[in-house]
Amino acid sequence: MDRRSFLKQAGLAGAATAALATPAIAQSAPELRWRLTSSFPKSLDTLYGAADTFSKYVAAATDNKFQIQVFAAGEIVPGLQANDSVSNGTVEMSHTANYYFWGKDPTFAAACSIPFGLNTRMQAAWNYHGGGNDLLNEFFAKFNMYGLPCGNTGAQMGGWFRKEMKSAADFSGLKMRISGFAGKVLTKLGLVPQQIAGGDIYPALEKGTIDATEWVGPYDDEKLGFYKVAPYYYYPGFWEGGTVIHVMINKEKWESLPASYKSIVAAAAQAVTTDCLAKYDHVNPQAIRSLASKGMQLRAFPADFLAASFDAAKATYAEISATNADFKKAYDSMMAFRNDAYLWWQVAEFGFDNFMMTQQRAGKLS
Repeated sequence: MDRRSFLKQAGLAGAATAALATPAIAQSAPELRWRLTSSFPKSLDTLYGAADTFSKYVAAATDNKFQIQVFAAGEIVPGLQANDSVSNGTVEMSHTANYYFWGKDPTFAAACSIPFGLNTRMQAAWNYHGGGNDLLNEFFAKFNMYGLPCGNTGAQMGGWFRKEMKSAADFSGLKMRISGFAGKVLTKLGLVPQQIAGGDIYPALEKGTIDATEWVGPYDDEKLGFYKVAPYYYYPGFWEGGTVIHVMINKEKWESLPASYKSIVAAAAQAVTTDCLAKYDHVNPQAIRSLASKGMQLRAFPADFLAASFDAAKATYAEISATNADFKKAYDSMMAFRNDAYLWWQVAEFGFDNFMMTQQRAGKLS
């Protein structure tokens, strides 16, 4: 065979191979442009920023073939309608705290945070290794959605109060801006929960329309200036021992993704969960020092209030579980996991941390 004939035949063979290979490659790595609506404003750079980081991770891992455009709350839909827009296919994704949607079904709150539920590391263990993600996605499927943890705030603060709270009796009749599900529990103690959008909280607190508010923690709270009109800062935020933020995906869109893209999305969401928590752990110590310098008065919740709230939470869960099989399934699984986890935590984690904190109070850590 002469050189010219060889090159010609080799060229034909190469073209045939390319014709077969190119569609296969394109099919496994398609060009996609999705939209993600956040439930958070851009001013909350850690929470809103988590969605932006997630988008960048996905783009980088797919050579920019899978691009996700992030929109702040209100740019496409209001923050509290984020999941509705995913469920009905208006957008492909949302980034949200699922307890915002507990009014549709209390199980959404269990996916995010409930009073006296799991702490942050227990949430991760339950979701990733205790069957939590699979169990919750059975529930999310009923709303045409698939969910992945994509952020966590860690344990939150109990909030800002205009006056000092000395006993459980002081909470009766108190008007407090507090998330819906926690508010439902605390109504059993006489607290009057108020649903107020983030931008309206400060003027309501300043005018005395409300007596107290909870938000997140020192870093985010300082930006909103609550310390100027409600100096008493209480802990712990027992209704949010760890707050899981989810990326919620339209179920049909999720199922249409190639397996490689599904893996990338899941890995990016898990990486963002770690990154979001790490950032809060970095910025909150600095912020609480700053707040103290501005006159903030740090207080622990009265012991009788915590005990009464714990009992109220258990009563609420029993009431809901009696009529809602999805909530009962998630709650029972979480509580079984929590009970075992604390057997271990009180030995190792708490034992170590408790000793180190005594050394800090003695001034020996510097």
